[in-house]
Amino acid sequence: MTLSVKRQVALQSHHTLGCPASTEYWVEVRSLSELTKAVQYAKSHQLTLLPLGGGSNVVFTQHFEGLIVKIAIQGKQIVAQQNGQVIVEAGAGESWHQFVCWALQQGLSGLENLSLIPGTVGAAPIQNIGAYGVELKDVMESLWAFNQETEEIKQFSVDECQFGYRESIFKQPDSPWIIAKVAFRLNTEFQPKLHYYPLSQLLADKPVTPELVSDTVCYIRSSKLPDPSVLGNAGSFFKNPVISQAQLKAILQSYPEVPHYPAANDQVKLAAGWLIERCNFKGQYLGEVGVHDKQALVIVNKGMGTGSEVMALASQIAEKVSEQFGIELEVEPRVY
Repeated sequence: MTLSVKRQVALQSHHTLGCPASTEYWVEVRSLSELTKAVQYAKSHQLTLLPLGGGSNVVFTQHFEGLIVKIAIQGKQIVAQQNGQVIVEAGAGESWHQFVCWALQQGLSGLENLSLIPGTVGAAPIQNIGAYGVELKDVMESLWAFNQETEEIKQFSVDECQFGYRESIFKQPDSPWIIAKVAFRLNTEFQPKLHYYPLSQLLADKPVTPELVSDTVCYIRSSKLPDPSVLGNAGSFFKNPVISQAQLKAILQSYPEVPHYPAANDQVKLAAGWLIERCNFKGQYLGEVGVHDKQALVIVNKGMGTGSEVMALASQIAEKVSEQFGIELEVEPRVY
């Protein structure tokens, strides 16, 4: 089967920010065989290759000169069961939220706190998606990724993925890996994770089930995060900064109300949205792009805002937060 490579493809409908952009070459792959051919095509034509999932964590600031490979590998199945735990495999092109719903329908728990996160199964490990007290690394068993350079496929354990806060080995700029399939370790016996206060508050005095947790997470997300199909956005635009105890002490002197949470290695995580809101950016626009009026961590695009305008606003925000709090914000989406 020959690849169907297209030229001059508009990207506005292929990423959730919806900025006008285009790519010189585009191909959709539905199998490992097609992915191999796409990599070979890029090599033979000396093209930069960019794998793309749901486009929910990316900003395009200009025309992409290379080959964008849309990962559309489907399929999900239960492959093993033992002692109340079940191993489930899913293709990288599966919708993340639809996969979460499917797992719940199978009577499997573990993913419910990660409901309604946009994107695909294959993109989830790249930034170690996380929400409401659960990260992808907590539920992943292993994954299979294709090496663009050697054209070999390798199975990665959780440790080999080098997961961190919104980080993994696959997010490095020079990573040759394209994720093809992910395996998850889920439970037949429900073990609720309700450490996140608004979640536990909403579920207080209720008989908690995985479905109820999922529905509640969807309710919380929908109440404060805009639907990308209605208002273009890439979700949280900045990472929540992790700082030292000494830095926190200094900030608390001026801002005793700053929300802060324990992080690894005796560090502290701050709410980036709160910092941005205190700098008076909430609801503010720069042309067609602006800061969402319900969640300051989200940059939105009203329609025809460009990626360059998005990044210009992001730079203004980062500069003001640095000036006011002495904290450097880090952009979460990948920028091209």
